[in-house]
Amino acid sequence: MEHQTPANWGALFDWDGVIIDSSAHHEESWNRLAMEGNLPLPEGHFKKGFGRKNDFIIPEILGWTHDLSEISRLSLRKEELYREIVTEWGLSPLPGVRTWLERLRTAGVPCAIGSSTHRANINLSLGLIGLAEFFSAIVTAEDVTEGKPNPQVFLKGAGKIERPADHCVVFEDAFVGIAAARAGGMKVVAVATTHPIAELGAADIAVSRLDELEPVTLAKWFD
Repeated sequence: MEHQTPANWGALFDWDGVIIDSSAHHEESWNRLAMEGNLPLPEGHFKKGFGRKNDFIIPEILGWTHDLSEISRLSLRKEELYREIVTEWGLSPLPGVRTWLERLRTAGVPCAIGSSTHRANINLSLGLIGLAEFFSAIVTAEDVTEGKPNPQVFLKGAGKIERPADHCVVFEDAFVGIAAARAGGMKVVAVATTHPIAELGAADIAVSRLDELEPVTLAKWFD
């Protein structure tokens, strides 16, 4: 198959809530961690933590500890539990994701993942859902010093696919992720997995599922 000329823009994907919906897996991993350590879980903690790094969630949202080594230990254990749950329960991509990634590949649009989750989680999940071939770069929690709403994760992703930030589209479900994309000077498509479309007005476009989109529509932003 002949490859067409690469597009002049790139696509940067958040992971949880955009490519997969593993919110139940994550919520269960916090529950198991809290039970293990006999730690309290404040009401509404899970939604407040959407898109945030663990090293913010543990001290600021859960209020468990401000000791850096303990934050690190709890964070790593939480992700171990998450991977156990993913292996136990299984995982599948959100409806429309594969179709959209295929359309982007046909249109010559390079794709990267930019996520607050840990690399081992993404590697495991990509293997389970079989979508690794579509992404030429992955930026994760380990690659950044500042979490969303800081744009660092998306700026690094743009660099890895060799597109300027203002020629990238970010696909996000979380408010902090939309804010991060805006802070990086990028276009944003919001996916209504975590919040209803009516609450996603800060994005350029909001959709229920990614295969509602056509690459040519987004390409017009960069003509």
